[in-house]
Amino acid sequence: MLNFIKAHICTIKFFRYVLIIFLIVPPCTIHLGPNEFHNPNEESESVGLNYLISNDLSEFSGSNFIEKEANGFLQQWNLAGMTMSIVKDGKLVYAQGFGYSDIEARQQVSPGNLFRVASVSKLITAVAIMKLVEKKLITLDSKVFGPDAILKDPVFNSVVDKRLYNITIRQLLAHSGGWSLHYGDPAFNSLVVLERTGEKGAATMDSYCRFVATRKLHFEPGTRSSYSNMGYMFLGKVINAVTGRKYEDFVRKEVLIPAGISDMHMGRSYLSGRRINEVKYYESEESPMIPAFDGSSTLVPKPYGGNPIELLGPAGGWIASSVELAKLLVLIDDFKNVPDMIPQSLINQMVEEDDLRGPLGWKAVKKNGDWIRTGSMAGTSAIMKRQSNGFSWVVVINSSSWKGPRLPAYINYMMGKIEKNLSNWPKHDLFKYVPEKL
Repeated sequence: MLNFIKAHICTIKFFRYVLIIFLIVPPCTIHLGPNEFHNPNEESESVGLNYLISNDLSEFSGSNFIEKEANGFLQQWNLAGMTMSIVKDGKLVYAQGFGYSDIEARQQVSPGNLFRVASVSKLITAVAIMKLVEKKLITLDSKVFGPDAILKDPVFNSVVDKRLYNITIRQLLAHSGGWSLHYGDPAFNSLVVLERTGEKGAATMDSYCRFVATRKLHFEPGTRSSYSNMGYMFLGKVINAVTGRKYEDFVRKEVLIPAGISDMHMGRSYLSGRRINEVKYYESEESPMIPAFDGSSTLVPKPYGGNPIELLGPAGGWIASSVELAKLLVLIDDFKNVPDMIPQSLINQMVEEDDLRGPLGWKAVKKNGDWIRTGSMAGTSAIMKRQSNGFSWVVVINSSSWKGPRLPAYINYMMGKIEKNLSNWPKHDLFKYVPEKL
C-alpha cells in the first residue's frame, strides 16, 4: 500500500496570502506572578510560518540532489511522507515536503504540515521547565513527590518506597528518577497500569500517581540513567502544579507563542481528532490491530487508538512542523546568530551528562558538540540535530518502518550525505519570509 510513485514538488501555496498577525516575534520574558498570567481564555495563536512557507520557496541548485535522496529514502524504507528543514548559521535555508501527507487523498507533504514528533516532545517540556527555573519558581533540585514537595496529591502521603520522596526535577529530566524498563514501559502500557491500580476505563495521571506510590523503585534516584517516558509525564504535572495552568496551555502561551512558534499543539489519539494541516500516520501493511488504550477491548490500528497521545503529552504527545521545530532549535542552540530563549547557563545544564545521568531534554550530546533529539512511535519517526558547525536540521516521517527506533540513524546518514555533497546553500532566511502580496 505504501509503495508509491516518487512525489513531485508541491506547489500549493497553502493559505499563502492570509493575514499575518505576526511572523517573527523576538523571544521575550514571561511573567509568572500570581496575577500576571495571560488569560487562558484568550486565544493568542497567530497565523505563522506553517501557512506561509511552501515547497517552491526552497528551489536552488542543490534541490534535485536533495529530492533524489529524500524520495529514494522513502522508497527504500516503504514510507509515506517526510518533512525536512535545514538551518545554516541560524537561517532557515531549506524547508521541503516529500511524499504524501495523506495517501488515500493523494495529498503531498508541505513544509507546514503538522507531524507527531513523539519523544521530541521531551525537549519542549525541558525548555518549559527551564523557563520556570529561570523565573525562580522552581529549581532543578526541587523535590517532586510528597507532602513537602511540588506534587502534594494525597496518594503521596504514604508510599511503598520512601525513596520516591527524594526524586528531583533534574532526575526526571535526566531519566534518573529510579524507574527502569525492565518490566516494560508503563507510559505505553496504560492497560497494565490500570490492572495494577484496579481501575477501569482509560488511564489518567491520577492512575500513574497511584501506580508509582504503590510500587518500589528499580534503583536509587540519581545513581544511574534509564529511559523514562513516565518521568516526563510527571514533569507535565509539575508544570500544572507550579503555574496553575494546564500543561499545553502554559507551554503554548508562555513559552512557544512568545517565541514566534504558533502552531505546535498536543496531538490526539484518534483520526477524528486530526488537525486541518496534520498528516495521516501509517503502519506497515502487516501490522496487526491491537486493543484500544481506553480499555474498551476495541481493536484499532496502532497509530489511531493504540497509544494515549494526550496522556503521553509532555513525553511524546506534541505535533509540530519541521519548520517550527527548526525555529525552536535555533532558540536553544547556544549559537550567537540568534538570541536564545533561555539563559546560556541553563542551556549548558541541559547538555551536561555524566555516568550517572543523561542530558536534560536532549537524547544525546556528542563529544564533537552535536546535540541530538529523536522520537519514535507507531506511525512516526523524528530527529532534530544541532551540529557544532552551524548546519542543523529537522526531519519527521509519518509512517513506521521495520527499522523502528533505529530509523533516525539512517535519517542521520542521509542528512550527512546531503551536507557533504552540497555547499552552495541559499542566502535567504525563510524564518523571515513575508509574501509579496497579503
